Amino acid sequence: MNLGNRGSILGSDEVEASIESPRLMDSRSWPLGGCVIGGVRMEGAADIDWDSLTFSLTQTDYMYVAECELGQPWHPGEMRRYGNLEIDPAAGVLNYGQGIFEGMKAHRTVQNNVVLFRPDENARRFQRGAARLGMPPVPESMFIDAVEQVVAANSHFIPPSGRGALYVRPVLWGTGPIMGVAPSPSYTFCVFVTPVGPYFKGGLTSIELVISDEFHRAAPGGSGGVKAIGNYAPGMMPSKNAKKNGYAEVIYLDAVEHLNIEEVGAANFFCVKDKHLYTPELTGTILPGITRDSIIQLARHRGYEVTETKVSAEFAMQSDEAFCCGTAAVISPIGSITHEEEKKVYMDGNVAPITRELYNALTGVQTELAQDPFGWLHKVQLNLPLNMV
Repeated sequence: MNLGNRGSILGSDEVEASIESPRLMDSRSWPLGGCVIGGVRMEGAADIDWDSLTFSLTQTDYMYVAECELGQPWHPGEMRRYGNLEIDPAAGVLNYGQGIFEGMKAHRTVQNNVVLFRPDENARRFQRGAARLGMPPVPESMFIDAVEQVVAANSHFIPPSGRGALYVRPVLWGTGPIMGVAPSPSYTFCVFVTPVGPYFKGGLTSIELVISDEFHRAAPGGSGGVKAIGNYAPGMMPSKNAKKNGYAEVIYLDAVEHLNIEEVGAANFFCVKDKHLYTPELTGTILPGITRDSIIQLARHRGYEVTETKVSAEFAMQSDEAFCCGTAAVISPIGSITHEEEKKVYMDGNVAPITRELYNALTGVQTELAQDPFGWLHKVQLNLPLNMV
C-alpha cells in the first residue's frame, strides 16, 4: 500500500497528533442511504429483504484497510472494495493469535439519522486490547474516522429503523511474518460491515442457560478482559454441546473458586433481587462490555441501585430476574438457569418487568425513540468525503 506523504497519526502511548485523515471522494446520501462512489451511483437501499435478515454475514461493498510497522506511527488508511486480503502463512495472527476485534452497530433512527452508539468507548477498549497483546494501538480519532467512512460507503445496506442495524467489525491483526513467539513486525487494521436483523424477531423472548463446572472462559492474569480473538474459539465446543442439550448458551464460573458467575458465553450477566441490580465486578477476567456499562448508568439514572460485586451462582439462582447483555442482542432475558440437578425458572419463563424496562429504555436511546441524556449517540454524516482507492 503506497501512502505517500499523507502524514501520520501517533500510536502507542504517544500523544495523538492533530491531523485530519484526508479523504478523496464525495459521497451523497438519499433517504434510505445510497451514495456516489467511484463514479457509480448507489441509490436508495440495497436489494435486501430486511425482514429475513439474521445475525449473519451479508457481503457489503467497501472496507477500510490501514497498515503499520511495529514501532512506527499509524498512517491514515484507505477505502477499498470488500474482498480477500493477502497474508503471509507465518503471520503472527495465524500462528500465535495476535489479534483483537470490536463489535458495534450503526442504527438508522426514527429521525432518519444514522448513528453509532458510544464509538469512543469501542475505540478505547480497542486500544487497551492492542496494548495487552503487544500491538500498536490505533488512535481514537483514526478508529472513529475509519468506522464513519465504512458506514457512509455502505449506507445503502443500513436497514430501516426497527428492522435491524449495520453491524460494524473493526479488527487488528499481526500480519507480519514471525517464527519466534514475539510481536509481529507489521499490523493491519481493517473495518468491514454487514447488515443484521433484530436479534429477537417478533419481540423479546427468554432464553434457557446452563452453568458449566467443567469449562472456564478466562483465568486471572490472562486476556479475558480484552476482545482477543483467541478468547472465543475455546467457547465454541461448550456452547455447541449446550445447544445440543436444549440450552441457548453456557454460563461460565470463575476459574479460581468455581463459585461466581463471570460471563454468559460472550455476554455480560446481570441479576435482579428486590429491584436491586447486581453484575459481576470487573476483575480482569471479564470483558468490560459497553452495553454492560450503559445498562449500569441507565438503571441508576432511572432510580435503581446497581452493585458491581462477586455474584455467586447460588445468589443468582435465588434472584427475581436475570438477563445477559451485549452488542448483538442488547439485552437477552433469562428464563431459566440450570446447575447440575437444580433449575431456577424466572417469571414462569416470561420476560421480567425490569429486564423489559431496561431493554426498551436502551433501544429507545439507540434509535432516537427516547431522549439521550448521556450524549451517547454519534451521528454519522453520510455525505462525508471518502479516501477511496
